[in-house]
Amino acid sequence: MTKLSVNINKVATLRNARGGNVPDVLKVAQDCENFGADGITVHPRPDERHIRRSDVYALRPLLRTEFNIEGYPSREFIDLVLQVKPHQVTLVPDSPTQLTSNAGWDTKAHFTFLSEVLDAFNNAGIRTSVFVSTDAEMIEYAAKAGADRVELYTEPYASAYAGNREAAVAPFVEAGKVARNLGLGLNAGHDLNLENLNYFYQNIPWLDEVSIGHALICDALYLGLERTIQEYKNCLR
Repeated sequence: MTKLSVNINKVATLRNARGGNVPDVLKVAQDCENFGADGITVHPRPDERHIRRSDVYALRPLLRTEFNIEGYPSREFIDLVLQVKPHQVTLVPDSPTQLTSNAGWDTKAHFTFLSEVLDAFNNAGIRTSVFVSTDAEMIEYAAKAGADRVELYTEPYASAYAGNREAAVAPFVEAGKVARNLGLGLNAGHDLNLENLNYFYQNIPWLDEVSIGHALICDALYLGLERTIQEYKNCLR
């Protein structure tokens, strides 16, 4: 069964807007687990505009499910991950000021850099995932660099879904097959929601994990967090 990892960055954004500790990021993470989430994802950025480094350290001993830290592998990020030792680290090619992840790695152009970073995490016993597009060559070079998994950047699928969902999902199905044939695990994330998630899963049922934050937290404003997590889990059955 495909696992649901809840990205709690938006909860931290809301907290930071007023200062203090409301909402409590640590409690929300634990509530997500209690409501059925299979993991928690955080993306700490250098300016700490949402998840803070202190949150990452505080979450690690509290979580009972899988902990996934994603981010650009700067020296500071690498040190943080090696200290915390989450279950999984997801490498994304974001610049420090980028609003959100909006592209996969050029794993061929950055092959040497990624290989060195992945070696450090693999040697520490941390499962590694690399954020990529559906380009087969990018997936192949991620495998050559030493990744355990790739995470498909699904914004193009989400954008095209309403117009022609068969055409929208087709390149992702092919990319998933490439990853599977290379022995890579397969994750997916970005703009997946209650409308488009089930169709994506139906077409790529060997997905290991989806990471969802923005849409899930927005839905929780209307449905409540517990029901929302169950609705997303239902999309993966």
